Amino acid sequence: MEITETNTITVEATVNAPMEKAWNYWNEPKHVTQWCFASDDWCAPTAENDLRTGGKFKTRMEAKDGSMGFDFEAIYTNVELHKVIEYKLADERKVKITFTSHGNETTVIETFDPENENPVEMQRGGWQAILNNYKKYCDQN
Repeated sequence: MEITETNTITVEATVNAPMEKAWNYWNEPKHVTQWCFASDDWCAPTAENDLRTGGKFKTRMEAKDGSMGFDFEAIYTNVELHKVIEYKLADERKVKITFTSHGNETTVIETFDPENENPVEMQRGGWQAILNNYKKYCDQN
């Protein structure tokens, strides 16, 4: 199936954390390395983040057995403190993340352009799994 620019995928989670904590856990490298992977047999050994419009982030994702790994990186196109983060991946796909506060809870919604190599449901599942890890990390720490 050919993916067109109008198709996007959305994943969502509500964390048991006020906005400032949710934002910091999403963006601070020391926290990103604790949750930014889709399954327990993967890890994120390093993360870098220059959180500003025009800044760059890079997270290393690796299989724990050393069989494979890749750098997930992008350039920020829009950063609004405690509200929205937008970035563009190297292949020109766009991602938008919104943060909405509900007192001691924060809803995080990610909308992204899919790539053409894997089925949409597989991509949605992978991104949702990472978001679920983020939720678990926020809720437990």
